[in-house]
Formats: sequence, C-alpha cells, structure tokens
Amino acid sequence: MASATPPPGARVRPATVTYACYLLYLLAALQVISAIVQFSVLGTYSDVMKRAFENTSMGNTVATTTTIFLAGAAVVALLFAAAWVVLAILDSRGKQAARIVTWVLLGLSLCCGGYGLVGNTTGGIGGNTGGVEGAPSQSELQKMLTEGLPGWYQPTVIVLGVLGLIASIAAIILLALPASNQFFRKQEPAWEPPPPTYPGQPGQPGQPGQPTPPQQPDDPTVPPVAGP
Repeated sequence: MASATPPPGARVRPATVTYACYLLYLLAALQVISAIVQFSVLGTYSDVMKRAFENTSMGNTVATTTTIFLAGAAVVALLFAAAWVVLAILDSRGKQAARIVTWVLLGLSLCCGGYGLVGNTTGGIGGNTGGVEGAPSQSELQKMLTEGLPGWYQPTVIVLGVLGLIASIAAIILLALPASNQFFRKQEPAWEPPPPTYPGQPGQPGQPGQPTPPQQPDDPTVPPVAGP
C-alpha cells in the first residue's frame, strides 16, 4: 500500500493553523446561533417597546426602530459567519492576506463582543429612554424587558459571548505562533545545481571513448582522396 507522503517542496499545515481554522468554524456556528436567537425575540422586543412607550407619541416608532436594529444585528451575525468560513478555508491553504484579515476581524470581534458581553452580564438589555416625555425610566424599561423576554435569552447570549471571546483569543494566538509563521511565509523555489558531467557521458563530444565528429570535406586538414 502506497504511503500518502506529500510531494517534495509541499508545505505541511501545522497543527496550530488547523486548530485555528477549527476555532473559526466554531465562531461561524456561534454567529449563526446568535442570529437565530435574535430573530426569535424580535416580536417580544417589539411588544415590550410598544407597551413601554404607549403613553408617548413615539410608541410605534420606537418599536419599529428596535425591530430593525435587532434584525440588522442578526443579519450582520450571519455575514460574519460566512466570513469566518471563507477565512478558515483560505487560512488552511496558507494565504498570508487571509491571515491578516482574520486578525483584523478577530480584533473587532473582541472589542464589540466584549462590550456587548459586559452589557448583557450587568443586565443592560434595554435602551435609552431619556428625552422622551411620558417614557418609562431606564430601570422600568429594563424590568419590562426582563419580564417579557424568555428566561433562557440572557443566559444564552452570555454563554455565546464568552465562547466567542475565548475562541477569538485562542485563534489570534495560534495564528501568531512560530509554526504558523513558517507555514504562511512565502516559499521561495529551491535552487538545484545542474547535474554533473563525466568523461564518456553520452552527448559530450571530444571526451575519451566518444567518436570524433566527422570533418567537413572542405577542411584543408583532410587528406585528399586517392582516385581509382
């Protein structure tokens, strides 16, 4: 049975890059789950906002704005999921440009994810009600959302945020390790010396053991041919 050995000069993907790509796939899955969660509570958020601002002139406007914002966040999560999959494929092939883009997006994910995680951990799932006459206070709106949203919503968002932060940090570190740097470094073609020649090797005229090429008839060094 033939062994599956890589051809000479082929780059072998190190385990650090492989694990980093697995983490990118994990981030993609987390983004899809996050989008599903956000879509599932759109109606609840809209109803709570309508009740909260029913005594104001902005009841329907606030509800519509909140729905659009949450739907937009869910769509962005799906776009990030697609980006993580594409970057994982390109990183696994050793594309340096893909690794740079991966680092940039992971950094943005850490900033946005960390901010959102802090807000959800401290219970900040409401909105700003300042400046609207007749609107509930921030704490009242927070209470209405907590009571209206499913009990699993906030714990799920927190778990997804924590897993996303851990996966992002681990992927950044794995892609920066020396083994990964070697894999993403541009490979220069190896120089190969020409094959040596030896006396008597075919194709080397004038070498011992090789026939002398025929001389031209007009060569003055050729002795005249005797007539019949």
